[in-house]
Amino acid sequence: MAKQKVLVIDDDANICELVKVQLEMAGYEAICAFDGKEGLAAVREHKPDLIILDLMLPEMDGLEVCREIRRFANTPIIMLTGKGEEFDRVLGLELGADDYVTKPFSPRELIARVKAVSRRTRYASEAENDKVLNLPGFYVNVLSREVRINNERINLTPKEFDLLWYLASNRDHVYTRDQLLKQVWNYDAFFGDERTVDQHVKRLRRKIEIEHAPCRIATIWGVGYKFELTSERPGSS
Repeated sequence: MAKQKVLVIDDDANICELVKVQLEMAGYEAICAFDGKEGLAAVREHKPDLIILDLMLPEMDGLEVCREIRRFANTPIIMLTGKGEEFDRVLGLELGADDYVTKPFSPRELIARVKAVSRRTRYASEAENDKVLNLPGFYVNVLSREVRINNERINLTPKEFDLLWYLASNRDHVYTRDQLLKQVWNYDAFFGDERTVDQHVKRLRRKIEIEHAPCRIATIWGVGYKFELTSERPGSS
């Protein structure tokens, strides 16, 4: 079986070498690029299975690189961010990054997140058959990754789609943040960050809870989240 290919984009040669060695020890093929433009060229040339992308890069910063990658590829992206860069971290997730790791990081944590994102991507690919969820005013097609609300197409990032599909296909079931981290991100409680779930739910709500929307993601205080049809809520007509 061919090794999974991981592209590391970071202008710090020491970090690149450290990550490359750890990835190779974990059984991956690793490629390094040292600025944004070189990274974009490497994505097109090598077609990696996963990308580790530093936020602060010369030529093009990580956010711009992430945005450009999402124009032509759905390759999973893990962003490397510094402490206190929460705004940029959230923006990175909004632009399509699948996860982030804060510097300084332990090699064990980074490899665990790489494995988790790889598993999630593989399982999603294996599950992409003719799964369709067709509810009143709400349509999701797993194969085409298409979402429509009241026949209006909704553009989602890959992770937003995965989260919406999981919640919608198990509607009215309440999930804790830890459960969503395990089921959607394939993280255990040690490596998962519950704020990742909250940020994705917040963005999903902005996109799907449009005027006259037939559905919503409800917060069950002290527990977690669930997907529900507004027409099925108590008191709705």
